[in-house]
Order: sequence, then structure tokens, then C-alpha cells
Amino acid sequence: MDRSALDLTQDAARLTAQLVDFPSPSGSEKELADAVESALRALPHLTVDRHGNNVVARTNLGRAERIILAGHIDTVPIADNVPSRLDDDGILWGCGTTDMKSGVAVQLRIAQTVTEPNRDLTFVFYDNEEVAAHLNGLGHVADAHPDWLEGDFAILLEGTEGLVEGGCQGTLRVILKTKGERAHSARAWMGHNAIHAAAPILAKLAAYAPRRPVVDGLEFHEGLNAVRIEGGVATNVIPDACAVTVNFRYAPDRTMAEAEQFVRDFFADCAIEEFVVDDHTGGARPGLTHPAAAAFLAAVGGEPRPKFGWTDVSRFSALGVPAVNYGPGNPIYAHKVDERVDTAIVLETEKRLAAWLTS
Repeated sequence: MDRSALDLTQDAARLTAQLVDFPSPSGSEKELADAVESALRALPHLTVDRHGNNVVARTNLGRAERIILAGHIDTVPIADNVPSRLDDDGILWGCGTTDMKSGVAVQLRIAQTVTEPNRDLTFVFYDNEEVAAHLNGLGHVADAHPDWLEGDFAILLEGTEGLVEGGCQGTLRVILKTKGERAHSARAWMGHNAIHAAAPILAKLAAYAPRRPVVDGLEFHEGLNAVRIEGGVATNVIPDACAVTVNFRYAPDRTMAEAEQFVRDFFADCAIEEFVVDDHTGGARPGLTHPAAAAFLAAVGGEPRPKFGWTDVSRFSALGVPAVNYGPGNPIYAHKVDERVDTAIVLETEKRLAAWLTS
């Protein structure tokens, strides 16, 4: 595959394959960002700006409403699943097919083919979504050039299998540290085992009952899980420190402060030596009653679902721009070695989005 230039004249399925064949794990997006910028600058109906490895293109037709189509160009680390592969059933395999180069392909196709949209359009392609929040390219653009992200409604083309998913859950990552005292393991009674001291934390997590609130008509499903545990000095030493990393995925009816307080209260009786907030990004309510969102939902059809994961609809919500998730990828395959996308859904997503923007 020639990676020197993107061919926006090919259909969205073939374009997805070309995008997958530009490896772009988080932190290594420059080559793909260069290709996206070059392809968009060749379209005379768009103005194009760039900030780092983030590319923003816009129409300026004086329409009454501006729609933002956004997608990240990075992927998780490649796991021997590039280049892409198309099978006889129309399934395209490869890193990023679902998360979210198929959505990016749809964005690029709309940029290429919808030259006279019924609403002004802003296309946002950004880096570092799959890593820590402070690295997120959309956040960097919002800080440096907030005017680039002004709009009435945003569609994030994260994988939803061609259905509208409203809002997103917040994500809080904390590190719970316990303290002990070192000793020789042959004389364990002379010390205090910090790993054993973490047992109440794990017991609380094992007994946790997830909350499933209904928010704006959609049922969310919270989760509180240990995702890492670290401790130990040597195989003959009683450890004096242990750290349990816990991830809380919470429904968008909680504020960030409420989510953090819930976790602090939940572990209050676990004799934690230190409670460290490692990463935290709030959720976003579905907002499907907003006129622009309701009109979009009516146009593309289907029963809306909640977005259980975190997406950048949260950032748009914080900017005062109502947003939904709508893209061709199936989220159950995101980040998997056997990541894949149904090309029929890629083509259908492009068709429905183009129809809404031209009808």
C-alpha cells in the first residue's frame, strides 16, 4: 500500500484499509496527520488549520448551523495486526479498524463528497486519545484555539456499530497505597506485610454492586475494578509497600467531585496510607433532547443506546457543544488483537451521514 498520499475518491471501506496501513499508535501520528492535512488542503471548499498533529478543516458557507465531525487518528499499540486484511465476507481486519479509523474514513469521505452541505461543517482529526487525558489532542486544540471548535452540535465517529450512542461515562483512576514494614520472610512476625494489608481493598471490590442509573432515558452501568496491583521487594522479604490501581467508570449523572468522593467513601475503612488521583475525566449526559441531536437521531434512525466507555463527547459537552457518538465500528472489538469492522456498516454510515447533510 502506498502511504505517501490518501485517496479520498475511494469509498469509505477502502479508505479505512488505507488508513489502517498508516500505523499510528499514540505518540506516532505525525505521518498520518501529514497525509490527512495534505488530502484536505487539496479540497478547495475547505479551510485547513493544524496544531501539532491535530488537523481542523472547515466550510464557511454562512449556514445557520455548524456541525462538528470529530475523530482521533491514533490507535492502541499494534499487535501484529497491520497491514489490514479484507476477507470474503466483507470484514476488514486490522489495528484501528473499529477504534476508530473507519470513523475517520467516513469523516474524510464527507469532506471530499459533501461540498455544499446544508449546514456548515467542521472536521476535527486529533491525536493521543488512547492515552492519558493531559495528552489528548482535542484538549490541546480546545486550549490553544477554542474558536476552531465552535459549533451547534458535534458527532464523534467512535465505534457504535452504526447506532447513536448518547453521552459517555466518566473515568476516574486512583492508586490506593498501603504501608507495611520490611522483615525477613523467615521471621515474618518481625514485620508487617503491605500486600496483605491490601486485602480489604480487594474484598470491597469483589463485593461491589454496580449502580445502573437511568440518565435522560438511557440506562448506564457503572464499574469499579482493580486494574493493577504492585508490591514486593524480593522473594524472601516481607513487603513494606503495595499499590492497587482502581478504575471507576461512572454514569454522567455524577459530577467529577461526586465520583471522587464516592470512591474515597467506599474505601474509607480500608486503612489506606495514601489515596492518589492518577487520572480523571468527567462524563457527559446524553443530551438527545437537544433539537440538533433529535433531528440527527430522527434522520439516521435506530434506537439510541448509552455509551458505556469514555469518549470525547465529554470534552464537547464541557465546551457547551451537545454531542453524540455515531460511527461504524463495533466497540466490542476495540483494542483487541482480532479488531475488525464490517465494511457494509462503514458504507451505510457514510451514506446516512451524507444524506442528513444534503437533504
